[in-house]
Amino acid sequence: MKLVVALGGNALLRRGEPLSAKNQLDNIRRAAVQLALVAPGNELVLTHGNGPQVGLLALQGAAYLAVQTYPLDVLGAQTDGMIGYLLEQELSNLLPARVVATLMTRIQVSASDPAFSAPSKPIGPIYSAIEAQVIGKEKGWTMAPDGNAFRRVVPCPAPQRVLGLQSIEWLLGHGALVIAAGGGGIPVIADAEGHGMRGVEAVIDKDLCSSLLAQALHAQCLIIATDVDAVYLDFGLSTQRPVGKVAPEAFQQANFPAGSMGPKVEAACAFVRATGQRAIIGSLDQIEAMLRGEAGTQVVADGPRQL
Repeated sequence: MKLVVALGGNALLRRGEPLSAKNQLDNIRRAAVQLALVAPGNELVLTHGNGPQVGLLALQGAAYLAVQTYPLDVLGAQTDGMIGYLLEQELSNLLPARVVATLMTRIQVSASDPAFSAPSKPIGPIYSAIEAQVIGKEKGWTMAPDGNAFRRVVPCPAPQRVLGLQSIEWLLGHGALVIAAGGGGIPVIADAEGHGMRGVEAVIDKDLCSSLLAQALHAQCLIIATDVDAVYLDFGLSTQRPVGKVAPEAFQQANFPAGSMGPKVEAACAFVRATGQRAIIGSLDQIEAMLRGEAGTQVVADGPRQL
């Protein structure tokens, strides 16, 4: 099959862990082991989140006062290289006969997207309420709740078009395992003066971008790997229960957090509605069982329409 697997940023750097290079490498090694299980015999495109990493780079950059902090599109490209390098190296170690290639992927967004006036995407480390208030005021950042903590939030426009799709298709056609659209891709908009594209201060949701990429590639399956084993109703309550096999229409009855599970459900449903193929949301540790249809939330066109 042609698979697009979207790795969550928290799968690469687990929630609450210090943002150290060692912790990131340890998590990437664990992720690579699981990905290597499904690589043989399949065309595989791997995308990944970068929320913790791009937020850390922005925080580190803001501490150096001699120059202006680099914009988010440039920081996004830096994390693409950093995470892509680590994933490429670990996957190459496990799959020595397979070519593994990392690409910088630009994603076009609309300059008039309302997201630019309503920051919503969490990036960077978590803070207490008091820390968030102090840092937000000091840096001029917008802070918002993320679970029981607070994080910086930034504009998150909708992805419209994958630029450089031909390079990904060429590599897949020659047997390569491709790492692309890291962090949702590098956000660019059409220059108003007609000079092509230019970067923009934003991040793109990795899951929505992965869905768009999977549609453009005519993938047979989209896997959204996260740090829980399925989509849960009433998550965190005594009444919580996992969602198994389901049609996209069933999710119209439910609301999920915009900063976490909401985009994953939206991305999975968009892919299934557009292609009639299957999307899965679940834990990377169960990727083989998910592909067999035995684990995770399986979103399929002919699934139950009631939750």
